[in-house]
Amino acid sequence: MNLSTENTITINNIKTDIQTMPLKTHLIDGKAIATNLRATIKLDTAQLTFKPGLAVILVGDDPASSVYVSHKIKACEEVGFYSHLIRLSTQVTQNDLLIEIAALNHNVAIHGILVQMPLPRHINSQAVIAAINPNKDVDGFHIANAGALMTGSPRLVPCTPSGVMTLLEATQVQLHGAHAVVVGASNIVGKPQALLLQAAGATVTICNSKTRDLTAHLRMADIIVVAVGKPNFITGHQLKTGAVVIDVGINRQDNGRLCGDVDTASCMGIASAITPVPGGVGPMTIALLLSNTLKAATGSVK
Repeated sequence: MNLSTENTITINNIKTDIQTMPLKTHLIDGKAIATNLRATIKLDTAQLTFKPGLAVILVGDDPASSVYVSHKIKACEEVGFYSHLIRLSTQVTQNDLLIEIAALNHNVAIHGILVQMPLPRHINSQAVIAAINPNKDVDGFHIANAGALMTGSPRLVPCTPSGVMTLLEATQVQLHGAHAVVVGASNIVGKPQALLLQAAGATVTICNSKTRDLTAHLRMADIIVVAVGKPNFITGHQLKTGAVVIDVGINRQDNGRLCGDVDTASCMGIASAITPVPGGVGPMTIALLLSNTLKAATGSVK
């Protein structure tokens, strides 16, 4: 993606410049970046002689999951994909769910399979993920895809961490030689995020909500990615001036408003760039899901 050098965020330059001028925090527009990526995917899809197919399995009627799934289905339609939604009861057995996945694995019109998480407690999510054909695992959670990422040969990469990397690239953040701190160590975001940053040349520290003296780690960080699921967990006074902050969290407050894991307001004037919530990482997750589906459909998964 070609961007003007005016948007370039160079960590070393920031460290020098902040001594002589006030720091203006750049809000990273994930919605705009995702829109550009989706437009590219739509153009690429139009060149195909078939429609990439994405199957989404939704178990139960969790309101948040239903909203996420509807956004994914709508996104598929917008870029010219075929989408297939399978709704199952909360009481569905694990075996019946695995039978649905097996059928999708053999369906040549389906190139990507996504099982919306979380699942009911009586279903083993790891067994469900393991049942998906790795070449159709557009969430990137299958052990084959996780192992490929860890060994430096990524295939289908988890959408949110991949979306974060796309945001950093589009904002022209210099990763090589930077110190990145990832707060959160889940298989979905934290662990793959650390691997992607490391592969890009960053020195990576992995922390979590229980890390002793978390602030000491954060104040050494050029880049911070936060994914702990705790509202406003990170505040501006914990940052080094000029840090780039990526807020993966999305939490609903008592007043109904959404907020991230980072207190954005307190970071303004301290961070060089930060993702808002909403409108930051969220749109990128769906865009990278589409990208993974197109990759799976065109046989680009090796």
